[in-house]
Amino acid sequence: MLQRFFRVSENRTNVRRELLAGLTTFMTMAYIVIVNPRILSDAGMPVEGVLFATCVSSALATLVMGLWANYPIALAPGMSLNAYFTYSVVIGRGIPWPTALGVVLLSGIVFLILTLTRIREQIVNGIPDCLKHGTAAGIGLFIAFIGLRNAGMVVANKATFVALGRISDPQVILAAIGVLLIAALVSRGVESGILIGIVAITILGIPVGVSHWPKQLVSWPHPSGTLFKFDVRSALKLGLGELVFIFFFVDLFDNVGTLVAVCEEGGFLRDGRLPRASRALLADAFGTIVGALTGTSTVTSYVESAAGVAAGARTGLGNLVIAALFVAAMFFSPLVAAIPSYATAPALVLVGALMCGAVAKVKWNDFTDAVPAFLTLIGTPLTFSIATGLSLGLLSFTFLKLFTGRVKQISPLIWVLTVLFLLRYAFLGAE
Repeated sequence: MLQRFFRVSENRTNVRRELLAGLTTFMTMAYIVIVNPRILSDAGMPVEGVLFATCVSSALATLVMGLWANYPIALAPGMSLNAYFTYSVVIGRGIPWPTALGVVLLSGIVFLILTLTRIREQIVNGIPDCLKHGTAAGIGLFIAFIGLRNAGMVVANKATFVALGRISDPQVILAAIGVLLIAALVSRGVESGILIGIVAITILGIPVGVSHWPKQLVSWPHPSGTLFKFDVRSALKLGLGELVFIFFFVDLFDNVGTLVAVCEEGGFLRDGRLPRASRALLADAFGTIVGALTGTSTVTSYVESAAGVAAGARTGLGNLVIAALFVAAMFFSPLVAAIPSYATAPALVLVGALMCGAVAKVKWNDFTDAVPAFLTLIGTPLTFSIATGLSLGLLSFTFLKLFTGRVKQISPLIWVLTVLFLLRYAFLGAE
């Protein structure tokens, strides 16, 4: 039944590989179960309620992606958007968190409408190839940078912004061992190499004292603190249209960038277009609505899905595992919290290396393609934003084609996106 429904054989994979890849993806993004409640708690939201909302919205959105779109892409509350929700909207503007949840719900409804009218699908398929390749490589650098930061290999520096971490730190040493271990396993064709590496480094950290067995295994979820606490009426009264636009805009292009990059890596694009794009985009719209109803910020596709793709995922079958583990995490959150970030960091570094192969597809001898691809590639990790990296690339693409007399290569959709990106920077500049 699984073979037929997910077309496993048709996609040249098998059930075991898909399930292991799903487990790999979950382990690389399991941190969101703990981190998201911690961030939103700064907005005054109950931790237990946010944890429940995080797991439920992630599980349901991931199921929609797997069952409806048949892609191995997991979804969860976005890290950049939860920070914007807490520190810019609630704390920065003094807006109560139920009202902010109302804003998220409205943006989710906008996502849903634009998805059903296939406008978002046209955006995904209308992005020029050079930007698709640049986005894939840029996200590769982005998640590799996140991995290096999580491992402590790269640290902040006032003079140079970033610097090499303390090499004698046990976490740095274990992460370096993890990079070599996973690289060796993957090179030897071990299908579960990434997963084995994560588990091995976690266990090795216990005698060193940087990993710990959880004090308890089971904890009961408490959803009442955030469930159905959204306040749309107050959001409408406050005239928060610009906030709805920002939530919508950032998630739209974060999600588009992630979809394009992960699908490029998995070989899902056909002549530069993503089959079943509207089905895939429906998942984050559905997840965002469910998240707002239960009590969390905007849900989006996760770049860590690339770890599952690197482990061999080619269908949505592994999403069943991811969704089930998110549900289990509601009851086993102490166990999820026991997976340290330095243990998953090597997987992110190596997946980033794999994704950087997309730069070979860029036409570097044509500056009107090369420069936008490069700005997307470099802008994504340096600004810590997929949406920003893509916006820099697309704006430069439009203006370079315009200034070199290649206006015919600028589609009506690109003109519209250019105006939207300019509006985005106008809104950001007004804050």
